[in-house]
Amino acid sequence: MTTPSPPGGEPTDRHSMIVRAFLLGERLDVRRLDQRQALATTPLTLRAGRRGHVVVFRYGVVALFDVSAEEEAHLLADMAPLVSEPLSEPGREQTNVDVIPGAIEQVGPDGTIVLAEITPERLQIIADVLAKDLVLEHYEIRIAAVFDRVEPLAARLKRPGRRSFSTRDLLAQIGDVLLTQHRMVGRAEVLEKPEVLWSTPELEGLFGRLEREYELRERSRALDRKLEVVGRTAETLLDLVHTRRSLSLEWYIIALILFEIMLSLYQAVTH
Repeated sequence: MTTPSPPGGEPTDRHSMIVRAFLLGERLDVRRLDQRQALATTPLTLRAGRRGHVVVFRYGVVALFDVSAEEEAHLLADMAPLVSEPLSEPGREQTNVDVIPGAIEQVGPDGTIVLAEITPERLQIIADVLAKDLVLEHYEIRIAAVFDRVEPLAARLKRPGRRSFSTRDLLAQIGDVLLTQHRMVGRAEVLEKPEVLWSTPELEGLFGRLEREYELRERSRALDRKLEVVGRTAETLLDLVHTRRSLSLEWYIIALILFEIMLSLYQAVTH
């Protein structure tokens, strides 16, 4: 049970809440949201319902704190028109938060996040970690699929005889790698600390514990290694295709030169 909030404040006794984060698409137009009652702007943090909160990220993630199922459905429906390249199956992450005044802020053995109090900065840090977790999960699945498509192409190099590769497919693989790197580094900034820590460095410990709990750095490095392997394999195969085409062109030129020489000799002999 939660006692009423003091004017302009948050509940002061111990209570729990559920946090749900959704990856809706590639981008979310935050500028079109009503920001008149925003608690913070980087990332945008708003009140939702009677005592809930919503944190919105421009790279397509929305985190909902202590929001009822009805309010959640209403919020997601309102944001749907603002999403670019929406996902057919939105990513979803959920965790629990226990607010215990005076407690050491940490992550429990069952994954429950313990906070000493609710502040916009703490909500932003939790939302930031959940959002990056969703982005990493999305691209882990995507790169695994790309990896599966590239592996058979690389296996063909071991086979004897003539090998044929589609330039269009290889360029598509390289494009997937470059696009994924751009979105991870340029938009989600997976390895960057949230901007809120510049003004509240005392919360860096909370962020560090959450970052380790969700293994953000380890997963990001593993994904980078996969991207590097896929990109290098596709580029190598593309170089082989270009080299083969160059050799074929050179043989065509040699054949034309020999034909011209033979034709000149024939004309010289006949005349």
